[in-house]
Amino acid sequence: QVQLVESGGGLVQAGGSLRLSCAASGSIFRFNVMGWYRQAPGKQRELVADITSSHTTTYADSVKGRFTISRDNAKNTVYLQMNSLKPEDTAVYYCNLRWSTINYWGQGTQVTVSS
Repeated sequence: QVQLVESGGGLVQAGGSLRLSCAASGSIFRFNVMGWYRQAPGKQRELVADITSSHTTTYADSVKGRFTISRDNAKNTVYLQMNSLKPEDTAVYYCNLRWSTINYWGQGTQVTVSS
């Protein structure tokens, strides 16, 4: 079994920064994609950013230039540095780990950006 443990969520003022972390443990295939999704009330879950084991990244247009995703393969940990936060970034953020048809999710962490 695979477990994803998230940390770093919280309340921040608009324009501020947060750094999310997600550490995966268990039987993890070497070549995987880790990422962050978010879901705001009344909205669909959307991809924020993801990163492959070879460090290829993908970002949602809404966060490009503000968020940076990174990973430490030795620790099976993914990070999301969120700068210049906006109230529209408020959501539950979910860590994701996947390869092929295998997909795992973290428990979600609340990020609230006050105006």
